[in-house]
Amino acid sequence: MAEIFQKDGSWAFDGDALRLTPGRDKSVSLFRKTLGELVVPLGALAGISFEHGRRTGRLRLRLRDGADPLLHATGGRLGEPHDPYQLTVDSDRFGVAEYFVDEVRNALLLDQVPSDPVDEYLLPGPPIPLSASAGDGTVSFDGEQIRLEWNWKTEDAKSAAGPRILAVGDIVAVEWHPAVGLENGYLRFTVRNSPTTAPPKYDPHAVDLWGFKKDPLMALVAAAVQARLPHPAAPAEARRTEPEAPRALPSAAEDDHDALLRRLRELGELHRTGVLTDEEFSLAKQAILKRM
Repeated sequence: MAEIFQKDGSWAFDGDALRLTPGRDKSVSLFRKTLGELVVPLGALAGISFEHGRRTGRLRLRLRDGADPLLHATGGRLGEPHDPYQLTVDSDRFGVAEYFVDEVRNALLLDQVPSDPVDEYLLPGPPIPLSASAGDGTVSFDGEQIRLEWNWKTEDAKSAAGPRILAVGDIVAVEWHPAVGLENGYLRFTVRNSPTTAPPKYDPHAVDLWGFKKDPLMALVAAAVQARLPHPAAPAEARRTEPEAPRALPSAAEDDHDALLRRLRELGELHRTGVLTDEEFSLAKQAILKRM
C-alpha cells in the first residue's frame, strides 16, 4: 500500500486501484468536494508523473483516452483547481510522492497495462442523484431523467414553456463549456430528433453559464449523463442501440440500499457545509428516497 496525505487531499494505491480523496482545506475547490472520492482502476491509467517546484510539487495522473466520462464531457476544459487527477505536494513530502510514482509505474509495467485509448468507460462517472444550480437554471439528474428548471434571470422565450424533463434515452450528446472572458459558457443536451441552432441563452435544452463559482458543478451533471450514453469509440452497432449504464457501474450497485444511504449522508454533509442550497438538497434527497 502506497499513500500520501496533503491538505489538498490524499491518494492511496493498493496495487489494483488508486483512491483519490479530496481534502477539506478551504483551498480545495467546491467542484472537487462535491465530486468526492474517486476510485481509479489500474487498467484505466496511461501514466503518472511528479513535477518538482520550489515550494510545492504536483502529482498528476494521465488516464487512457475514453476511460473517464468526466474527462470526455469536459473535453480538457476543466480548470486546474478543479482537476481531480492532480495533487499539490508540500516540499517535505517530495520523497513520498516519488515513491508513490514508482509504485504505480511498477504496477503498470508488471500488469502490462496498455496506454492506448479504450472503447468503454472504465470509471462510472459522478454518483447520482445530482442537482446543480448556476446561470439561468437548475439541472437535476436521477439516472433516468434530466429536469431543467428556470430562474428569474432566464429569457422569457426560453422559460415560457416551463420546466423541461428529458429522458436519458432521448439524449444523443451532452456538452459543457465554461465561461471564458466575456463569452458565456453552457451545459447543453442534444435531443434525438430535436435539433436546435439557438444559442444557449434561448435554447430550452441548455443552461446558460456566466462564469460564477457554481458553474463547474454543471460539469458533474454532464459527466453523469455522459456515463449513460453509448461510448463514442464503441462499434457503430453498439452506438445504435438504446443507451444503457456502462459496464463499470452495474445497475445492482445503483440500487444497493447501503450505497443510497451513504449518498444520502454525503448530501447531508454538503448541505450542512453550505455546498448545496436548501432547494438542491431537497431535490436530490427526494430522488434518493424514491429509489429506496
